[in-house]
Amino acid sequence: MSASKIRLAAAPVLAALALVIAACGGSDDNGATSSSSSTSGAGQETGGKQGGVLRQLGSSDVDYIDPGHTYFTAGYQVAYVTQRPLYSFKPGDRTPVPDVAAAKPEISNDLKTITVKIKPNIKFSPPVNRAVTSKDIKYAFDRFFSANVSGQYPSYFSALEGAPSTPTKGVKSVSGVTTPDDRTIVFKLSRPEAVSVSAALVMPITMPVPEEYARKFDAKSPSTYNTHAVATGPYMVKNDAQGNLVGYQSGKSIDLVRNPNWDKSTDHRPAYLDEIKLTTNEADASIAAQQVLTGSHMNLDTDPPSAQLRDAVTSKQGQFVQVPSGGYRWLPLNMSIKPLDNVNVRKAILAAFDREAVRRVRGGRFIGDIATHFLPPGIPGFEEAGGLKGPPLDFLANPRGDLALAAEYMKKAGYPSGKYTGSDDLLMVTDNADPGKSQAEVAKAQLEKLGLKVTLRTVPQDSMYTEWCQVPAKKVAICGDAAWFKDFLDPQSMLEVTFKGKNIVKSQGNNNLAQLDDAQVDAAMDKATGMQGAARLSAWGNVDKMITATAAAVPLVWDKTTLIWSKDVNGVANEYYDTIDFAYTSLK
Repeated sequence: MSASKIRLAAAPVLAALALVIAACGGSDDNGATSSSSSTSGAGQETGGKQGGVLRQLGSSDVDYIDPGHTYFTAGYQVAYVTQRPLYSFKPGDRTPVPDVAAAKPEISNDLKTITVKIKPNIKFSPPVNRAVTSKDIKYAFDRFFSANVSGQYPSYFSALEGAPSTPTKGVKSVSGVTTPDDRTIVFKLSRPEAVSVSAALVMPITMPVPEEYARKFDAKSPSTYNTHAVATGPYMVKNDAQGNLVGYQSGKSIDLVRNPNWDKSTDHRPAYLDEIKLTTNEADASIAAQQVLTGSHMNLDTDPPSAQLRDAVTSKQGQFVQVPSGGYRWLPLNMSIKPLDNVNVRKAILAAFDREAVRRVRGGRFIGDIATHFLPPGIPGFEEAGGLKGPPLDFLANPRGDLALAAEYMKKAGYPSGKYTGSDDLLMVTDNADPGKSQAEVAKAQLEKLGLKVTLRTVPQDSMYTEWCQVPAKKVAICGDAAWFKDFLDPQSMLEVTFKGKNIVKSQGNNNLAQLDDAQVDAAMDKATGMQGAARLSAWGNVDKMITATAAAVPLVWDKTTLIWSKDVNGVANEYYDTIDFAYTSLK
């Protein structure tokens, strides 16, 4: 999942695996480890007071309200309280539970068929006002693959029979998704990947969409369902009688109100709050964080700047939670742009880069460990990829940078002085709020040490991805505040979307920001995809080593996310998408 986090991206391992192991007769014996939250006595739901209005302050909008298109942390935070996927996570629990689904998925012995039964009496919000059927989930899959909706993680479902290799013109039926009756959905696969596909059934692609209502919006390019989406969860974006989302002011605010058709007896979410008001255009993150810590009935959308982070952790007991994000912050080096197409220039950048300086401006040791490769702690395959120490690569050996070594790599790249002497100007795009802005300023200084010319452009955080970094035509050489977070607990979700050459999207929505297109890396990924157990973890660990060796990106930090709230809020974090869970948070 990209970020703001983005969030957010298998095999028989850990959490999502626990959902399917019993169904396919296996056992969780791969020896993988997990990490837990540091809550400081807060952050877990223990029973809350009903009612009240929570105000979330933030500088970033959602990427999309449309569940078929969202793929960022901010979008997930809204999606998972307004929509219901087949399976979802309770806060503090790394094992998904049936949500729209009535039970665990049933998997055939040949690992090529998945059958899911769904619950009755889950209803769409107004103006649809009817019960969800399996056909609504099939339509969600069909539209995901269309060019008008452009779902952003099709590789996770590429094993579906009939899954298109490129987005379809208009919404076409995916033949591998069938509905024998209104309470049953069947997924037929062309490859024996039922365990990994089942693990991905926690993702927003499984959130029901009513075809008779959405069809007219999906006929447009792009779909306009984003401003007309109906809900199945306990909350909905405030709308009018025609379904227009009057509670969504793009780039400004989102107003979540109760869904009158939500039936608590069908859901694990307590949904204490009556309303959640999100501001998405806070200009100064430091001021917003201070308002939250000293104010009433508020929370901050993501990590606070370093000063407020230290204040919360050291003196605001009960007003914060730290959760291991299961992700990495990285500085992708777009290999399609000169001189970043030269591997020795990229190695020089990694060698010179002061990763400790980046961690310092983001909040210091409180925000996580300095990364030495890409699979983060808590994700299976981490140890196989090198653990905390990382692979034995000289250009990543010194977290504070090694200018002498960097100069040697620049000489190998064809610059005898040890510094870049060309005329290319590299465009770096970052968000206009701290800590992302400060991080990019540090990164710019690191590159300039090597004589590289960098133009830094700051933009609103939500547009950094959708209008710049993810659009190859914009020729962004370096995305200054990029991050990638788990889609589910498996190494494939951390590496395939972001580094597989076959997944480069030449139009909008590209997540391979470095545009790494390495045939050997792709082949290793293809081979690892079909493996299970210890062999799978070893194979994906080796893929991580191969990617790191290409110097396609600077691995910066393995994040811990710190979330803060006011003293009269019982804040609860959801470790799946690493933000406050509105459906479990309450007021004191």
